[in-house]
Amino acid sequence: MRIAPLKFAADCMLGTLAKWLIILGHDVAYDSRVEDRELVEMARRQGRTILTCDRRLVLRRDARDHILIRSQELRSQIRQVLEERGLRIRKDRLFRRCIKCNRATRPVSRPSVRLDVPPYVYRTRRRFTRCPRCRRIFWRATHVSRMLADLSAGNISFMPGSAAGTRRTSRD
Repeated sequence: MRIAPLKFAADCMLGTLAKWLIILGHDVAYDSRVEDRELVEMARRQGRTILTCDRRLVLRRDARDHILIRSQELRSQIRQVLEERGLRIRKDRLFRRCIKCNRATRPVSRPSVRLDVPPYVYRTRRRFTRCPRCRRIFWRATHVSRMLADLSAGNISFMPGSAAGTRRTSRD
C-alpha cells in the first residue's frame, strides 16, 4: 500500500470529501465554483487525480486520471479513494495541512501565538502550527479523538504514528 500523500482535484460536489482528505494529509485542490473544463485542465497541469461524482466529466479525454465517487456517504467515499489508490492513513500526517487553503502548516513557537489564540488554549496547549498563506493558527484540540473515532467507526484504519490533531483560529 502507498504511504506517500497524493495530489487530488475535487469537483464542486465533493467539498466535504476534499476537506477530509486534506485532514488526512493529502494535497486537495477544491473550489466550489470551478467548471469541469477548468478542473480537468488544472488536474492535468498539476498532476492531480480528479475526484468526481459526475459520470460525464470522466468521459472527457483529458480526464484519464480520475476516481468516480460512487457513494453519497462520506466514510464510503474516503474508503473508496484510499482503496482505489492503495493508500494508508498515517496518524503522524493527520491535520498537517490548512483546511482553508490546503497549504502545509509549519510549527511556530508558543510565545509567537500568545496574542492570537484564546487564553485557555495558550495555557493548556504547548504546540502550535501556522498556515504560511492565510496565517491561521492550529493546535491539538479535543475534537481530534472524536474525528479519529468517527473514521474508525467507518472501518478506516490507521498506520502507527502520533496523532497531531489541531484546531484553528484566524485573526484577519
